[in-house]
Amino acid sequence: MPATRKTKRKVAAKKTTSEVSTLFQSTPKKFGIGKDLPAKRDLTRFVRWPKYVRLQRQKRVLQQRLKVPPSVNQFTRTLDKNTATQVFKLMDKHAPETKKEKKQRLLEAAKAKVDGEKAAPAQKPCVVKYGLKHITALVEQKKALLVLIAHDVEPLELVIWLPALCRKMGVPYAIIKGKARLGQVVGKKTATAVAFTDVRKEDRAEFGKIVETIKVNFLDRYDELRKQWGGGRMGQKSNARKLKKEKAIAQESLPITA
Repeated sequence: MPATRKTKRKVAAKKTTSEVSTLFQSTPKKFGIGKDLPAKRDLTRFVRWPKYVRLQRQKRVLQQRLKVPPSVNQFTRTLDKNTATQVFKLMDKHAPETKKEKKQRLLEAAKAKVDGEKAAPAQKPCVVKYGLKHITALVEQKKALLVLIAHDVEPLELVIWLPALCRKMGVPYAIIKGKARLGQVVGKKTATAVAFTDVRKEDRAEFGKIVETIKVNFLDRYDELRKQWGGGRMGQKSNARKLKKEKAIAQESLPITA
């Protein structure tokens, strides 16, 4: 047999440290005192929140965990976003006059009186009504066309009876988010409830559609909503513990095979 030649593989020569490029050098960070700053982390869990924030969160968790009676639970079912947007647009058109507008109106009336001109007869303003006592009287007299109740009134006892009164008097009502937005319409910090007693001629068709939607969602469903309890939703840890316990019981009840 002919002799075979053994081929040797050429191995690339390793570069020495002097031959390595020094253009990009590794500079690891050092997080000692007075050195590099550590990367930003989410410190939400470590923040000491103000007491009112903690109370808000604890209250929300408790309302999820405990059984909530229907009269309280109904305030969690608010008007949908699209309808609420339409309602607030309509309320902005029927907002009460501001202090600046009132001052201007009185100045014009005084100027007309000084000039000896006959003052124009004052027309009844077509605006939304606010104030809990005022709205209660309007509902009792059946003068209110639509009542909007804030969902986050504190204490809730102030308005908890209002849906039942509206239903008894046959006045359409809706629970809406929230008291600050209602207050903004009437020029106050907050407002518990707002009522329409009259609507401008050009807005009556739109108002009629909104009232029909609200009737279907609230007034017609009153008997259903007054039976729906809330709460009873447990957290992740409790659910996991419950599932583990159920699995253990199921495992114990299995028949033992020989």
